[in-house]
Parts: sequence; C-alpha cells; structure tokens
Amino acid sequence: MKITVDQDRCVASGQCVTAAADVFDQRDEDGVVVLLTDNPPTELATDIHQAAAVCPALAIVVED
Repeated sequence: MKITVDQDRCVASGQCVTAAADVFDQRDEDGVVVLLTDNPPTELATDIHQAAAVCPALAIVVED
C-alpha cells in the first residue's frame, strides 16, 4: 500500500486523524496532515481508506 499526502491541499480538518490516528497526525503550528508511517500494517487498510474518503480536500491518495 502506498499513501501520498498533499500538504498543499490539506485544509486541516483532522478527519484523517480521527479515522486513522496510527497513520496520520497534524502539525502543531497549522493543523496540516502529517504521514506518520510510509509502511503501515495491513490491518489498518480499512481505516486508511476511510481517512482518504472523508478528507474534504482529497489530500490523501491510497494505492493498493
């Protein structure tokens, strides 16, 4: 699984963190998405796909 985040598109809504806190976080200074791991465990796949789906800015792309 490959996860790409576009920090320039991110609107800091935090939905990704709510859906997959083990994979995504937000920068303290502006709330922009931060990818915590490039190689998350496969058991988090559902949460990761949910995070991408609920992102209002479509700043997260997941490739299986």
